[in-house]
Amino acid sequence: MNIKAIRKEIKTKNSYLCVGLDTDINRLPEGFTKDYRGVIAFNKEIINATHDYAISYKVNTAFYEQLGSNGWKALEKTREMLPDNVLSIADAKRGDIGNTSKMYAKAFFETLGFDAVTVAPYMGIDSVQPFLEFDNKFTIVLGLTSNMGSVDFQTNTLYRPLLYKTVLKTVQSWGTVDNLMFVVGATKASALKEIRDIIPNHFLLIPGVGAQGGSAKEVCVSGVNDHGGLLINSSRGIIYASDKKDFADVARQKAKEIALETKPYTQHL
Repeated sequence: MNIKAIRKEIKTKNSYLCVGLDTDINRLPEGFTKDYRGVIAFNKEIINATHDYAISYKVNTAFYEQLGSNGWKALEKTREMLPDNVLSIADAKRGDIGNTSKMYAKAFFETLGFDAVTVAPYMGIDSVQPFLEFDNKFTIVLGLTSNMGSVDFQTNTLYRPLLYKTVLKTVQSWGTVDNLMFVVGATKASALKEIRDIIPNHFLLIPGVGAQGGSAKEVCVSGVNDHGGLLINSSRGIIYASDKKDFADVARQKAKEIALETKPYTQHL
């Protein structure tokens, strides 16, 4: 999938929504087996319920890897179930050097067939470059995250400029807007204007809307660029919105609510 196709999907659906499939077997609703088969069946219901509003799906690989070889089966099947017209993201947060990164890239881009993968940049260019060598694929680099520990390095005032800003400025020169995106946590929306000064044209993956307290509207106000430029992710706030038999209907409603919240900010496209 390329940038043009993503922009078309945003315009068609009037949405920036990315649905996170952080599927925990311990939180599957009644009626699903607490194993990889239950994960696959649950994901199918969520995808069918939300695809009208989603321009992307983000699959957090940790929830699958912890199930061992069966988890990889669930991961493969989930990727196969995703519609062709959405951006598929492997939220794997890989980051290693040389041939190791190359193998990670092959695993997610070739073997599993994802359109994008999240990558940690802190080992430098040789940990990111192998991912950027694949055509029509996206490397989504961690920029400013919303977790508590982000203050240890990313926004630690001992570093001037702040380290995350140095990362953004440096990494953007390694690729282009056609193969490089950045992660910015939704709870860091107040920093988006400064971030857009540094990377005005790149797409941003914004996790943290919903259960983590981020606001889709606030993200749009400061983060939208001339081409849209946003993938606003909600995971738990959609897929676990109900633990009853109506879970799919409630998930669809939550997806619709986020899409409607962002709709005013797609009208310029």
